[in-house]
Amino acid sequence: MAGHQSDYIEVLREQVKNLPDNPGIYQFIDDAGKIIYVGKAKNLKKRVASYFNREPDHGKTRVLVKKVREIQHFVVDSEEDALLLENNLIKKYQPRYNVLLKDDKTFPWIVVRNEPFPRVYQTRQLVKDGSHYFGPYTSGMMVRTLLDLFRHLYPIRTCRHNLSPENIAKRKFKLCLEYHIGNCKGPCEGLQNEEEYQAQIDDIKAILKGNIGSVIRYLKDRMMQLAAEYKFEEAEALKQRLKTLGNFQSKSTIVNPKIDNVDVFSILSDDKSAYINFLKVLNGAIVQAHTIEYKKILNESESELLALAMVELRERFQSNAGEIIIPFLPDIKLKGVEFVVPQIGDKKKLLELSERNVKFYRLEKLKQESNQTKLPPSVRILETLKNDLHMNKLPVHIECFDNSNIQGTHPVAACVVFKNGKPAKKNYRHFNIKTVEGPNDFASMEEVVYRRYKRMMEEGSPLPQLIIIDGGKGQLGSAVSALNELGISADVKIIGVAKRLEEIFFPGDPVPIYLDKTTPSLKLIQHLRNEAHRFGITFHRNKRSNAFLKSQMETIAGIGPKSMEALLRKFKSISGIKDASHEEIVAVVGAFRAKAISDFIKTQSSPVD
Repeated sequence: MAGHQSDYIEVLREQVKNLPDNPGIYQFIDDAGKIIYVGKAKNLKKRVASYFNREPDHGKTRVLVKKVREIQHFVVDSEEDALLLENNLIKKYQPRYNVLLKDDKTFPWIVVRNEPFPRVYQTRQLVKDGSHYFGPYTSGMMVRTLLDLFRHLYPIRTCRHNLSPENIAKRKFKLCLEYHIGNCKGPCEGLQNEEEYQAQIDDIKAILKGNIGSVIRYLKDRMMQLAAEYKFEEAEALKQRLKTLGNFQSKSTIVNPKIDNVDVFSILSDDKSAYINFLKVLNGAIVQAHTIEYKKILNESESELLALAMVELRERFQSNAGEIIIPFLPDIKLKGVEFVVPQIGDKKKLLELSERNVKFYRLEKLKQESNQTKLPPSVRILETLKNDLHMNKLPVHIECFDNSNIQGTHPVAACVVFKNGKPAKKNYRHFNIKTVEGPNDFASMEEVVYRRYKRMMEEGSPLPQLIIIDGGKGQLGSAVSALNELGISADVKIIGVAKRLEEIFFPGDPVPIYLDKTTPSLKLIQHLRNEAHRFGITFHRNKRSNAFLKSQMETIAGIGPKSMEALLRKFKSISGIKDASHEEIVAVVGAFRAKAISDFIKTQSSPVD
């Protein structure tokens, strides 16, 4: 075995000799053709050679080297490009021996739509359509507060109409309730011109960029004016808006307001993890703050992890700051960026604030992990599932859908419900497919998901935190279409599970993920899927059995379509007829036909499989 391994090492050493001396990315591939590590290098040949020309110091690195069977590389123009590419490839492939980013949630953004009379609303999907996106925000409450503030300050539209000049001129749209209650000035009927409307949008963009001083001054003046006019309720409402804006601008206003468009990073690490805090400073105020955790795999240095985090967070928060305040100079250079390690003054205070934040975050994480061991097993499983699927909420309510149409006949679907990780059988539901002709799993799934959640919304029932679709990208896409039509796609997490390799698909992502076969998350997902399949197959068999029995009953002498119609009207189903007493059947079709039916039922064996 050792000789076999050494043969591979010699082959790889020869391959390394041909690598260029340029900056780039290298990928280590195992014998199954899977990427197990992605790394960056200022000099590809020197960096990759360091793995194979001597015995690695770290135990996990030695294990990694033994599993490498192939090396792939990409040459890039600069070290910065290498860092960006490394970050994207790690997120895409999640290699086993790379650091694991423990914070990959989908955060909300505020979008100013690229359209005539732009709408302003929350989204979790970034679409390259020319719209302006602001964020992401780590607090959904802050997003809702800002949107509510905008609606109070500015009468902007919420409708989805295409307000092109042609459509307005043709008077295609009518004024709605929003106009009549004063929330909109009616641009749909030409009652507000685009220049006036755009001035409002420019103010909103200014607030979202952090330039809110002028807005605060306006609100204060207006509040004092209302108070002078004895309109105390309206003045109090403006006071609350000022308080909201003050929170958005941040409690921690920098002493020197000249500190503008600056990023601040600090790092704290232990044997297992590294925690990196990020602060965004605009116009002397902190407008964004966020902390992430990386799980260490190969004893990575703080310099490596800080560089990775800077690229990740600046990309995520769309920062173009030309100055970055950090605790030490990194091993990388970023184009157009100056690194500052402050020793005194306001910038030093900013760095200390970031360091306090990261210490607090780490303490909170350690407390959570300590409390985890005290949780019941069912809650721990749900916590694991939440983390594995990058969810924001604990999935205490999960629903799973499965289609059944054996040989294209009697298409049905099943929905099973789990509460707190356990089956809630009283909430299970069967569905007969109503609008789809023939065996069409995609259309059937869309129909069933739409019907299920339309009814729950009408009844005011709470929606699940997680929806599982038994099927791959096609069925998942159909289910997502139904949720989009209902306007609830952002409120729930939805995944598709393909049977063959237990692939888990997320909406809009063609690349599936594979959970460890031993993880409790996958076992819970499999339990849900198997239960949905069992429940659906049972319903399908009963339906086929009843259809067969109905057709056979119509062959009984004296029992025709009219008699069957009368029986089904009275007893609702074939099972109801079978369970009815002889006297009850006599009351519907008479004694002669009732005896023939009773004799027939007695001769039937168990339901057809």
